[in-house]
Amino acid sequence: MPVSRRHTYDCVVTWTGNRGTGTSSYRGYDRAHDVAGDALPTIPGSADPAFRGDPARWNPEQLLVAALSQCHMLWYLHLAAEAGVVVTGYVDRATGTMLEDSDPSGQFVEVVLRPAVVVSQPAMAELARKLHDRAGARCYIARSVNFPVRHEPAVAVAGHDGTATGGTAIGGTAIGGTAGSGTAAATAPPTWPGDNAPASGRT
Repeated sequence: MPVSRRHTYDCVVTWTGNRGTGTSSYRGYDRAHDVAGDALPTIPGSADPAFRGDPARWNPEQLLVAALSQCHMLWYLHLAAEAGVVVTGYVDRATGTMLEDSDPSGQFVEVVLRPAVVVSQPAMAELARKLHDRAGARCYIARSVNFPVRHEPAVAVAGHDGTATGGTAIGGTAIGGTAGSGTAAATAPPTWPGDNAPASGRT
């Protein structure tokens, strides 16, 4: 029987937007705040500019999309190393979509990850693309949200010039264009042949 391990994560969010009269009116205060942690750089936060936030600061919606992108990337790199796929570059231009209701409330309806990966050899390209499904099935953040997280990956080979139709190249040639979209699993991760990595040291 699998053994569960509990992890905890702490941060301190401090509102810094009091102009002197507190929340005396909706327009009378700033949404500025700091997100801090022990011995970590402070993240300057605000609201979405649509909600009177500062566009020069990170908003919670962006940070949620970033967390999904980070988690997927870290799992992907782990699985690539285990599978013998040598990744030399990785850029994800992720997009989240939120619907605002009239009551007012709202919710995310999807996040699309668009990881463009560079591998060292053409023979690695097919497996490199398939590894995104495995990473999505294991990402802790993706498994914790109630909306779909789709993947639109592209793979390139380092040291080649040009791009294939529909593909994205980073310092190389796109192989096969953009793969079909996948959705992160919301249930227990499947067992993959040869997937015997230790539980520690992964995100």
